[in-house]
Amino acid sequence: MGTDDFAGLDGRVEEGKPAIVEVSGVADAAGWAERNREALYEVVARHGAVLVRGLGLRGAEDPLAGSSMGAEDPLAGSSMDAGVAGVVLRTLGTELMAEREAFATRDSHGDGVYSSSKWPPNQPMCMHHELSYALEFPGLMLFACLSAPTEGGATAVADSARVLAALPADLVERFEREGWLLTRCYNDEIGLSWAEAFGTSDKAEVEEYCSANGISFEWTSGGLRTSQRRSAVATHPGHGEKLWFNQIAFLNQWTMAPEVREYLVDVYGQDNLPFNTRFGDGGEITQDVVEVINKTYDSVTLREPWQAGDLMLVDNLRMAHSREAFEGPREVLVALGLPVPLAACSPTAPLA
Repeated sequence: MGTDDFAGLDGRVEEGKPAIVEVSGVADAAGWAERNREALYEVVARHGAVLVRGLGLRGAEDPLAGSSMGAEDPLAGSSMDAGVAGVVLRTLGTELMAEREAFATRDSHGDGVYSSSKWPPNQPMCMHHELSYALEFPGLMLFACLSAPTEGGATAVADSARVLAALPADLVERFEREGWLLTRCYNDEIGLSWAEAFGTSDKAEVEEYCSANGISFEWTSGGLRTSQRRSAVATHPGHGEKLWFNQIAFLNQWTMAPEVREYLVDVYGQDNLPFNTRFGDGGEITQDVVEVINKTYDSVTLREPWQAGDLMLVDNLRMAHSREAFEGPREVLVALGLPVPLAACSPTAPLA
């Protein structure tokens, strides 16, 4: 690949890996990010994702680590210093989103920068598109690796247009026609509480948010039950390509480790799992369907092990991403940039 393919940056593409840009001798990572933001956007537009190696991102003193989700808010988590990495993520993300409807705990590092989701290291997080169950989601995911694990832990990516093309046509047709249904049963025992997920302990505010965002809700003795129907296929607002854009497999019961699923079914019952997905008409998504989806993702997955100091930008519509199981300490910061409304992506399924 020539520099023209990388907007003048020193980049390469190798089989089985995302596009990689190498830099060296950078004394001011934030300044480099400011100067090269548009070039990086061009690389992401061309390749879907890019890993930048050599910036040496770290968690040094950051005067911008701020107060928008500070420790004074008991629902926001702790606000910690994101360092130079935080400045770079804010510079490149331009307009960062606050996460709503979250599934797993994150620490806030102030002003739209978070830790990666707290998920058991020995359990992978399979391919998904961030917040693809919401009416507004990030167009750009940004990751900064401060500490790389000793084994595993890559943030892998998969081209969602290739996934769509490779899935069985009859399965795609049904999902395209019906969409997919996400159900959640919030409680105080497992996962995030409804107050943590919605960022408020005021039930009226939660009801207002749900009503405005196409989410059916019911208050129960255990907490809150919600359901929402979303499109499984979206059209990229930038170049018009149709994409497999959802979290159907990631949030389905059959993607859980068998022992975890059996425990949750035993404790909560089949119809009251903390989260699950169905066909848009409410029909059950069986284990074989989930296996087909995950195997299709596997067939087009690109991965590059993290090195401390790495930066990664991912087009959240064009590329699904995952987090592989790992050993050793792993610290990766995350930011959700360039918000995109679902309405701009030609959704095919009605809201419910």
